Amino acid sequence: MSTKNELLIRIDERYPKFSKGQKRLADYIKENYDKAAFLTAAKMGEAVGVSESTVVRFATQLGYKGYPEFQKALGELVRTKLNSIQRMEVTYGRIDRSEILAAKKVYVIGIRSCAPLAKFLTFYLNLICEDVVEVDTNSSSEIFEQLIRIGEEDVIIGISFPRYSMRTLKALEFASNRKAKVITLTDSVNSPMNLYSSCNLIAKSDMASIVDSLVAPLSVINALVVALCMKKQDDVIETLETLEDIWDEYQVYSRDELEPVEDEVRIK
Repeated sequence: MSTKNELLIRIDERYPKFSKGQKRLADYIKENYDKAAFLTAAKMGEAVGVSESTVVRFATQLGYKGYPEFQKALGELVRTKLNSIQRMEVTYGRIDRSEILAAKKVYVIGIRSCAPLAKFLTFYLNLICEDVVEVDTNSSSEIFEQLIRIGEEDVIIGISFPRYSMRTLKALEFASNRKAKVITLTDSVNSPMNLYSSCNLIAKSDMASIVDSLVAPLSVINALVVALCMKKQDDVIETLETLEDIWDEYQVYSRDELEPVEDEVRIK
């Protein structure tokens, strides 16, 4: 039995007969499946440069009853594309997505070279969860001031790689003592960050350089975000659509791009 996703099989089988616009859609889906799963037909058309009607026809040409059914197939594609690391299978535990989504508050902490990772994760978690806080790490006292109300209904995600930050470790110890769910993203099962965690995400980095490589941890963070989005797909789509309306109303982004080109050739 083939392990290839059904949607990809349909695309490959019909690809030679696609129009130019449909081929752009097919290529976009293959390269950006994790984003495409959360786009409306109109937004996907904007991303590729075709009309919304072209996107809908593309879905029906693949054998789906309409765009909603096609979007569900995209969700299945995301699930099948996740590799073993991205499925959150780690040495000492497995991420329970519901615990993160059901948390009263999610705290994220990363210091020094891990700060960009914490900021990246916080940005996307804010699109998914109700209350997410990136812990300001300027000093140890400020960290504890921000964590003073953490409790058993909360989750803290700590990110640290060699050389391990004692401030991050102490923050995780503090959260663990107050019965919060502790999740770590680090480089090894032997990392001191795992002393207080109930689930460890491992992203090994053996690069011999004075510059810390963020490629592996970013991949794991991206997988975590996608997995959470798939759990709340409808809510995430609604949030993104609301943001698009707000951005348009307040002119947050420039609209200087070229207008989408219709896929059809009209004969007058």
